[in-house]
Amino acid sequence: MDLNISRNRWRKRSQKSKPLLLIFIFVAIAFLLFASSTSKPFKPVLPFSQTPQCAVESPDLSGKRFLWYAPHSGFSNQLSELKNAILIAGILNRTLIMPPVLDHHAVALGSCPKFRVVSPSELRAKVWDHIMELIRDRRYVSMADIVDLSSISYSSVQTIDFRVFTSVWCGLNMDNSCHGELCCSMTNHGSSLGSFNQCRSLLSGLQGSIDGCTYAVEDDCRTTVWTYQQNNDGLLDSFQPDKELQRKKNISYVRKRRDVYKALGSGSKAETATILVFGTVFSGPYKGSELYIDIHEAPSDSRIQSLHNKIKHLPFTPEITDAGKEFAINKIKVPFLCAQLRLLDGQFKNHWKTTFSDLEQKIKSVRLEAESKLTSPLHMFIMTDLPRSNWTGTYLADLAENSNSYKLYTLNEADEIVEQTAKRLMKAEHAMRSSFRLKSNSETLKNRHCDAGRLPDILLFIEKTICSCASLGFVGTTGSTIAESIELMRQHNVCKH
Repeated sequence: MDLNISRNRWRKRSQKSKPLLLIFIFVAIAFLLFASSTSKPFKPVLPFSQTPQCAVESPDLSGKRFLWYAPHSGFSNQLSELKNAILIAGILNRTLIMPPVLDHHAVALGSCPKFRVVSPSELRAKVWDHIMELIRDRRYVSMADIVDLSSISYSSVQTIDFRVFTSVWCGLNMDNSCHGELCCSMTNHGSSLGSFNQCRSLLSGLQGSIDGCTYAVEDDCRTTVWTYQQNNDGLLDSFQPDKELQRKKNISYVRKRRDVYKALGSGSKAETATILVFGTVFSGPYKGSELYIDIHEAPSDSRIQSLHNKIKHLPFTPEITDAGKEFAINKIKVPFLCAQLRLLDGQFKNHWKTTFSDLEQKIKSVRLEAESKLTSPLHMFIMTDLPRSNWTGTYLADLAENSNSYKLYTLNEADEIVEQTAKRLMKAEHAMRSSFRLKSNSETLKNRHCDAGRLPDILLFIEKTICSCASLGFVGTTGSTIAESIELMRQHNVCKH
């Protein structure tokens, strides 16, 4: 079959102008003042102090210490960061502020191997701004709505939903972020008196650390590899910028391994801070080391070792898992093969030709191995965001045209199973049920109502589950975090549970 595919488918002023300039500036300022007066949830009514005050009126949060971080990139990266954040929160005995799911690559870190990344404070500010965008657009969905945290909640690490925290801590009105009554009641601590700018400054660490309030971690992957109980605190990491990179980019970074508990735990300056704010906590293996977090075991700390084991695989919440199983059982019905061919996955754009070649070889192998058992045609689920109308001239088109030998299945956002699953998911309010509960939520708040936001985009998560059910095998893209997560789901037999 023809493997050819088109890349295009995966594709000084004069003095006379001063009066006009002044008029333009005046109009722009007037427009901004009008817009801010109509922006109900985030109007910074309180005067913004250059030195933000760190105070909480709610007795529920008194004495508690929190951890916040800046997720980024695609969902698979965000999930990897969540696991690292849970682990660090456990080590430092802090309550983790649970973030929302960010839009795919709405916030980018840069490249740790190239020592070209956004600073932690800038990254945190970008994340805050994007979260506010999600809320304004009524598209807020918590990571805890998508990922099942029942294995770690309360017993291992306490979490508090970002909306609850900012409502209580900053006094922000978070009604536009809610989908149900539980969220409305738990975030009913904010008002129009909340200071958007002040909260942004605190959680982003824009003014650095504030004694007793926030401690901003500014050590990133260019200088630091966080470890735990490895007896190598302060030693040089094995991965350092080579001389060519140092000369070409004029950099002088030195990467050191640092024990996260010694640096940020008991006895450290960070210990007294109510909120510990990281930048990214994303990591990955690179040239014999890790990019930023190297905590894979804690043999002398049974609690952290147990926590590490629990977060190796965090499944999707039941509604998503059940939908994927239902599609596999009731729609496909027979043993099938799954292929991941998604445009939004950057690795597929880099390796599309190899991926199609691997798929062709896999199909030949499956047909050869199961020829006596396999009913014709071969059933395949294609995990793709390329519309069928754009398949012309691709290997997918060849497969689709040969209906006697292949039967292809795809899933779209508009499909009923996706829409109904999204509705059930939002009704369940998993994020609020797994979040730290405020005792001050009185009986009078129980029936408080908020208008439901837009249904979340959960297509990717259902597709992953379907692929985990593919008994004839899975073909993913080399280096893709999506493919890696599907392989992990298959190893844990998600579809059989």
